[in-house]
Amino acid sequence: MARTSLLILLLLALLIELVLTVGGFLAPDLLLAKFGVGVNADTRFMGYALAWLLLFVSLVDATALWQVWRRAAHYHTLCYLLGFWWIGIGLGLYVSYDRVDNLLLDSGKGLLIVLATWQSRKQRPGAGAS
Repeated sequence: MARTSLLILLLLALLIELVLTVGGFLAPDLLLAKFGVGVNADTRFMGYALAWLLLFVSLVDATALWQVWRRAAHYHTLCYLLGFWWIGIGLGLYVSYDRVDNLLLDSGKGLLIVLATWQSRKQRPGAGAS
């Protein structure tokens, strides 16, 4: 059950990241507006760089999803990395910019991924042996 939950969470996270990535490349003004940034030449550059960062996170998420699906021995490494990454982003944006939506979405998503990873490792036979 925990593995299935982890697969679903990683898939949903991947879809969100891919939508934001495509938005960053094809509609940077829309992506910047979603993040509350005014649009000018400098911020369009920032939107382009953000799209590449989102693409990288999407690739890491897709790799983690593939590893969980294949039951790779060290799938948990990328899952924990992504989970703590999103927890940090959500907390950082909340503390710095009072963005409650990011706290709930990013930190919530990260926490669920960390917990699902922990549970799936706990239920996996031979998980303690490395």
